[in-house]
Order: sequence, then structure tokens, then C-alpha cells
Amino acid sequence: MKIQFLGAAGEVTGSRHSMEVTLAGKVRHFMVDYGMFQGGREATNKNLESLPFSPKELDFVVLTHAHIDHSGLLPRLCAQGFDGPIYCTPATYELLKILLLDSAHLQRADVERAERKQKAGKWRGELPVALYSREEVEVTLTRFEVVEYGKRIELVPGIHLEFRNAGHILGSAIAVMDIAEDGSQSKRCVFSGDIGMKGKVLMPDPDLVKSADVVVVESTYGDRLHRSLQETEDELVEVIVSTMDAHGNVVMPAFAVGRTQEILFLLIDLVRRKRLPHLSIWVDSPMATAATHLTQHFFKELDGQSQVTFEWYKQNPNAVDLRFIADVEESKALNKVKGGAIIISASGMCDAGRIVHHLEANLPRAQNAIVITGFQAYGSLGRRLVDKARKVRLFGEEVAVRASIHTIGGLSAHADQAGLLEWLRGFEQAPKTVFVVHGEPESSSVLAESIRQELHWKNVIIPERLHTYQC
Repeated sequence: MKIQFLGAAGEVTGSRHSMEVTLAGKVRHFMVDYGMFQGGREATNKNLESLPFSPKELDFVVLTHAHIDHSGLLPRLCAQGFDGPIYCTPATYELLKILLLDSAHLQRADVERAERKQKAGKWRGELPVALYSREEVEVTLTRFEVVEYGKRIELVPGIHLEFRNAGHILGSAIAVMDIAEDGSQSKRCVFSGDIGMKGKVLMPDPDLVKSADVVVVESTYGDRLHRSLQETEDELVEVIVSTMDAHGNVVMPAFAVGRTQEILFLLIDLVRRKRLPHLSIWVDSPMATAATHLTQHFFKELDGQSQVTFEWYKQNPNAVDLRFIADVEESKALNKVKGGAIIISASGMCDAGRIVHHLEANLPRAQNAIVITGFQAYGSLGRRLVDKARKVRLFGEEVAVRASIHTIGGLSAHADQAGLLEWLRGFEQAPKTVFVVHGEPESSSVLAESIRQELHWKNVIIPERLHTYQC
């Protein structure tokens, strides 16, 4: 059995794991996740790279969840010749109908905007590239087969799959794969996908898996501990209250799927508990709006406290002035609001979407606050803000950063180091091999060493991108 890491090795984005096994004398080749690299020109170049094999060789793809860094290149894979099934949970499939179509739309819009600016002599640097079209997304969506949590299915003779709840976002899954390879005993491979934070807002705790021969585990926050939910709430309340008192706006870049809904539930719950006064919240992301409605549809998959909060809000709808912005003109008008607004908009790393326009309008004003609630990949606009850039380039123009920048890590949808180790302790025996992926070098290195020292597991590997490993 061979595994090759085509992405998320030495970095957080671009999750793509290629597996080859021999079953009944036939080589089976499949992928776990097929995500987009994110964060600057280097990421674009990686997204445009050819695979080291033909997509037509793949038997199937297993998808752990809907986030673009795990799913975002599936339309490109299908356009290049892959025509097998893609397995995911029902909620993931419903989210992909929103996310992938939005991704294609944003790519096309970015190209058209850049071309207009270039013709007007207002664009510097290389033009963006559209990786796939809306039509290619539509074709890709016909390839999916949904699998409920806890249901064990045979993908091909000798390979079985079961999804467990990863507690990361709606529909997120841990992929448990049992492979009866020729000439050896059956091997269990467990792909963590993205593991959620235990006890966090909205999602249930991640499921534990008792046994595995090979584990591929994420390490996004493998080198740090998140603040407690109490500390996170305290900091968020302080930022919002002080900004409202200064007659400023709070702008929150947020991933449309998962993070936006978590923030909404937390803000409503803080109002419910009288920790915050009446709020005016604008959600400016068509995708986030659709994902929020979808969250209501999968109500029973939420954690108990979020169900209580949602029921309270239905009975007290005037406690929060919550508006979902639909059209572009309404979005533009929001930039004329100079104070008293909480604006939640995508994309979460600030590289595309309506959030860029809101940052352009709000960054230059010192009374405003920008609240970063999620991971910001190296090279992204969000990362430059976190790293205290005094100026950023938006739409080809320099924009001064005078607004205060706040990073609130306790809202992360990813488990921290303690959470990852707790999840790994669920295995009753040490796996034969552990691959630590989906983290920047320091995060992966620290987590790998923690696994060796605290769990006493010996064969812990930080894979290199494009390298192949025998399991």
C-alpha cells in the first residue's frame, strides 16, 4: 500500500492524499480529498500543476468535508478526465452545491474585474486565473454518492468505508477505511480530515476511533492551545462593546460555511445571556446565507446548546436585528454605514468575495475593529492583517490599516494541540504509522514530537509534498 501526499504537506491548504493498493491482482488508485491551495500566487501555481498520474486512473474519491481546501479542485479533476464516484456525507453534498458553484463564480468575477482594471490601466501584476467553470461544477455534482455517518459500505471489492463525525463543520467526517490488500492482513487507514474542538459552539464533539494501522492526522493548531470558550467570549464582548461605544463597525471575515454560523449562534447566545445588548448584524455573503438555512435543515446534527439557542431566537426574533444581504447594491450600500454595525462576510482568509470591499471601506478608520476568527494561510490578505501590516493592496490600490485588528483563536473550528492529542488517545493501541499533515512546518513538527513524547508512538512521520510512502 502506497500513499502520496499531493498537498497539505508542510502547509495547511490543498489536502490531497493519493492511495494505491493491490487487490485481487489489480492496482486500485483513489484519492482522499482533492482540495484547493489558498494564499497568493504560489498557491495558484500549485493549483495549476498537473498530477503525477492521469485522473482517468482513479477509481474513486473519498471526501472528508466541504471546505474548499479539501474539495475545491474536484471540478478541475473531473474536467481532466476523472469519471468515478465521489463519496461524502449528505450534509457535505448539500454544502458543496453552494460552495463549489460560489467558488466558480468568484473565480470568474475576479478575472473579469481584473481584466476591466487592466484595460483602464489600473491593474498591476499578473491576472488571476479561473480554475474551472460553473458548467464544470454542475457536471462534478453528478458524481457524488452520499453515505450516512456510521454506515459501512464497500467501495470496491476489498475496500470498505465508514464515516464518523469529525465535529468540524456540518457534514464533516473522519474517513475510516478497511483495506484487504493482497498478500497481507487487512489494514485500517483513518483519515482525520479536520478535527473539531471539543465543547465548541454548534458542532458535537468529534467521534473517537478505537483502532487503526495508519492514521493521517491534521495539525493546523498542533503547536498551540486555544483560549477557553469563556476567555473567547470575554474578549469578543470587550471588542464589540468598545467598538460600538466608539461608534465604529466590527468587521468579521468568516468562512461562509461553519464559521459564519458559529459566530451567529455565539452572538445570539451572548444576547440571550445578556452579555451583549441588542445587536445589528449584517451577513453579507450569499453562500453564508444559504449555508445558514442549510444548518437549520440539519438541526439535529447540532450540539444541544446550539439547539437551545436557536429555539430561543425563534421565540425572540427582535432580540437581534439580523439581516442577510442578497444583492450587490445592498452590499455596496452597507459600506456607507459608518458605525454600529457587525458585518460578517466571506471569504474567511480575505482573499476574495465581498469581505474585500468591506475591508477597503473599514480598514482606514481607527474606530473600526477587524475581528479575525479563523486560520489565515501564509500569503493571504488575512495573514498580512494578522501580521500587523500597515498597508495592504486591495483591487490594485494601497489601503492604510488604521482599524484595530483582533485575533480570537478560541472560535477555531479546528482542535488545538490538546484536542488533537485527546482524539488520538482514543486509539486503544498505537497505530503502526502516523502521518502528520495539514499544518505549517512548526505546527506539524511540534505535534509530531508531542505524539512521540506523550503517547509514546514511535513511527510518526511529517510527509513531504509529492513524496510517496510505503505503509
